[in-house]
Amino acid sequence: MSNKIPTRIYLSEDEMPKSWYNLRAIMKDKPDPMLHPGTLQPVTAADLAPVFCNAVIEQELDESNLLVPIPDEIQDFYRAYRPSPLIRAYYLEKALGTPAEIYYKFEGTNTSGSHKLNSAGPQAFYAKKDGLTSLTTETGAGQWGTAMSMACAFYDLKLIVYMVKISSEQKPYRKALMESYGANLIPSPSNTTESGKKILAGDPNTGGSLGCAISEAIETAVKTDKCRYVLGSVLNHVLLHQTVIGQEAKIALDKFGIKPDIIIGCAGGGSNLGGLIAPFMGDKIEGKANARFIAVEPASCPSFTRGRYAYDFGDTAQTTPLIRMMTLGSGYMPSPNHAGGLRYHGMNSTLAKLFKDGLLEAKAEVQTDVFDAAIQFMKTEGILPAPESSHAIKAAIDEANECKKTGKKKVILFGLSGTGYFDMTAYTSYNNKTMNDQVPSDADLEKGFASIPAIPQG
Repeated sequence: MSNKIPTRIYLSEDEMPKSWYNLRAIMKDKPDPMLHPGTLQPVTAADLAPVFCNAVIEQELDESNLLVPIPDEIQDFYRAYRPSPLIRAYYLEKALGTPAEIYYKFEGTNTSGSHKLNSAGPQAFYAKKDGLTSLTTETGAGQWGTAMSMACAFYDLKLIVYMVKISSEQKPYRKALMESYGANLIPSPSNTTESGKKILAGDPNTGGSLGCAISEAIETAVKTDKCRYVLGSVLNHVLLHQTVIGQEAKIALDKFGIKPDIIIGCAGGGSNLGGLIAPFMGDKIEGKANARFIAVEPASCPSFTRGRYAYDFGDTAQTTPLIRMMTLGSGYMPSPNHAGGLRYHGMNSTLAKLFKDGLLEAKAEVQTDVFDAAIQFMKTEGILPAPESSHAIKAAIDEANECKKTGKKKVILFGLSGTGYFDMTAYTSYNNKTMNDQVPSDADLEKGFASIPAIPQG
């Protein structure tokens, strides 16, 4: 091992970011605005007020301020578990026999086990500041629901979590953890909302999706006094909060004069990926660096690699504003793979724009290959990765092996967005060789595309 670069690079509290990094402010070509589904005009703060907290509405619509100050109270909240470590994967490098340097930003050091707390804390803080008494949300694999449960317990807010039904069945201990924090967890789709009843009427045996859960959570929020909805991914204010990840990683690398050549993140709705790449992408846009950026998604839910760039709804019941994104259609129902946090039909509008402009690459992986990589990583680095994070690991290993073939040394940075200790059902399936690789056919995708609204797409 090198004596110069430690295995784990930690920042001091004084080095932690004091502002979030608003990537849209530096983009030459901005993402298209969200549209009101009735008027097809850009949404206003007033349009979003019945659903979201005031501060996040301001952040969602802000495309001009590059640095958004993090309130002192949220900085204090972050200090309970941040900064997170940047780790040099010496043992993985050795096992691969690669000349590449591999680094990963590890976000699984808090009780939620993932990066999700970076946005859950701010959103709960803003809700309390607005005088709210309760919140609703959705969760896929459970990381976001757990993080939001933690944050609501901290700020003394009630919380209803609509968890994708198949994930609630696969991950019962996530349910127990959320309920221990005081959250009310409801498998989605459910009979507790009109949107849930409608979805079940169409398919009583559905395993659900994030789109379904979002519909139920929004419906409950708008019907409940002093309640708002909070979202764990997809929208730009969530991506903004997650930029503490990329900023910490960049500060840590800069201390040793390290410039990454390749930056990799798993991609579901986009918050982890966007949070990691934001400051590095800003450097690329300004011509200060020329890194490659790779989004890795499940082949069972390929919004980047097989989706369409279109205005679409963010939820299955089609109640949200229209978002210009890479999408499979809000009616697309992904197969019940084990990376529940990546089972979403669309992609954040900023990331979709970067992809369309050629600044961001994307690849899709089947889950058995992803778990092969997860096991290799676990055996060498000693951390059990979440299925979602393992998509980034798979791509990092592929890039490191390519370096081995060419003999070229490259610096690879990837996001280890969470741990897999609540995902043992998935690992059991892998070990027992009962795991399936379900990849949608073109006909399957066409069913989802049919749900994309028939409006001028520009």
